[in-house]
Amino acid sequence: MAVEVRRNLEGSIRTRGSIRDWRRGLPQLTDGLITLRSLRASDASLLFRLVTPAVVRYLPDAPRSPQEFRGFIRWTQAQRRRGAHICYAVVPGPGRPPAGFVQIWSVDRSFSTAEWGFVLGERYWGTGLFDRAARLLLDFAFSDLHVDRLEARAVIANARGNGALRKLAATPEGVLRSASWANGVPVDSMMWSILASDWGAIDGVRR
Repeated sequence: MAVEVRRNLEGSIRTRGSIRDWRRGLPQLTDGLITLRSLRASDASLLFRLVTPAVVRYLPDAPRSPQEFRGFIRWTQAQRRRGAHICYAVVPGPGRPPAGFVQIWSVDRSFSTAEWGFVLGERYWGTGLFDRAARLLLDFAFSDLHVDRLEARAVIANARGNGALRKLAATPEGVLRSASWANGVPVDSMMWSILASDWGAIDGVRR
């Protein structure tokens, strides 16, 4: 399962809320069953083994070797220190290796609008792991980062990725023509959004 993972190279953002703290080091997030933690250099080989053809089918710029994953991890750490990007490893249980990763990055300079993406190993599809990881990340985004609008893009043909966003009560806003690439050709993507007010209502129902 995957929804677009794109590198945001915008300049440093202004600090809001707890942003100043996570620049120095990401807080660990857990719901008691799964954990989101910072990526480590030692995760590179483990993550590489997860990116099977089915996983990267809709991710044209995904790292394709352990060396590229190490470079990606270093890049995410540098971008975190700048306050522009957050990337978490998804750990399905104590002592378990990462099952994938989720990330969120700024769209504007205040982090009030952000975009997110996720990659999950094929063996974990349909297990409920994505839903738990997504809820941890979204709670953090809206409560701690004070994101007002969270966007995601999914290739139209990516039924699993679009279905996962729909299950989170994201709103489809329209088709972005030729917004991504798959198998070397441009393809259309769906833009999805979740507003802080949407998530607050959903969270209230869950509780």
